[in-house]
Amino acid sequence: MANNDIKVFSGSSNPSLTAKICDYIGIPVGTAKIEKFPDGEKIIKCEDDVRGRDCFIVQSGSEPVDENIVELLIFLDCLKRASAKRVTAVIPYFGYARQDRKDEGRVPITAKLISNLITTAGADRVLAMDLHAAQLQGFFDIPLDHLFAEPVLTEYFRKKQFTSLAVVSPDVGNIKRAARYVEHLNGELAIIHKRRLSSKEVQCGAIIGNVKGKDVLMCDDIISTAGTMCSAAKLVKEHGANKVYVGATHGLFSDKAIEKIKNAPIDEVVVTDTIPLKEDARTLGNVKVLSVSGILGEAIKRIHSNESISSMFKI
Repeated sequence: MANNDIKVFSGSSNPSLTAKICDYIGIPVGTAKIEKFPDGEKIIKCEDDVRGRDCFIVQSGSEPVDENIVELLIFLDCLKRASAKRVTAVIPYFGYARQDRKDEGRVPITAKLISNLITTAGADRVLAMDLHAAQLQGFFDIPLDHLFAEPVLTEYFRKKQFTSLAVVSPDVGNIKRAARYVEHLNGELAIIHKRRLSSKEVQCGAIIGNVKGKDVLMCDDIISTAGTMCSAAKLVKEHGANKVYVGATHGLFSDKAIEKIKNAPIDEVVVTDTIPLKEDARTLGNVKVLSVSGILGEAIKRIHSNESISSMFKI
């Protein structure tokens, strides 16, 4: 791979992750100036020559969500107008992914809107990690490579050498993910029946499966308000579980998530660095952050050299 043919740039959302990705690839982070006008408008100037080069922009749709997404759009336009050969939007966390359908009248499908905007802004392809719903890939009319953080999370949990493990799906919609962790870690599968009372409140009911006397692992793609995970943790403890571990790709820790986790019987919360860990989350002594820079870096190398991405995730 000719290092002068590939450029990886960082948006404002997660520069530390971009630095790790570039370390993995063995190239410096692309140089760009991101500034604000006095009225709040952003201006981006690419300071590297990108004409005829393969360019990647690493930018998550995390808080501040709208600002980071608009910055990505501006960056895409900047590189296309600078005559980049190909521009790939690397989106470790895809904001608005949960607004992927009309679940009631007179609401938008914002995930589709964001997909259209990214395409219109000039992206030739998209690289995303653990989309909230796999069908979001169909929202794009350009190639999208979907990555998974499971190899990083399962490697970490495998080192704990569980003697008796129950992988618990905190809701019915997460069964397929939980089943994959069962396959990786040789545990037993259990499912919790969840009822959502509001956007911030959930109620966990019955458990299908046995957790008594077992260590419990609950894995999801996102920890947002942590309501589901904390309610599920209390429920499995009431049913005789030993230690409770939580694993997730995207640690948003929104609203009162930190307070809920502090009061929940959770021994450890493991997330990745697709989103920078919030300052108040650092006060939690039981939060572990794993890096997905190797997976993203390897995917970028393979895209650049036209190699298979799916073979990265073969068991």
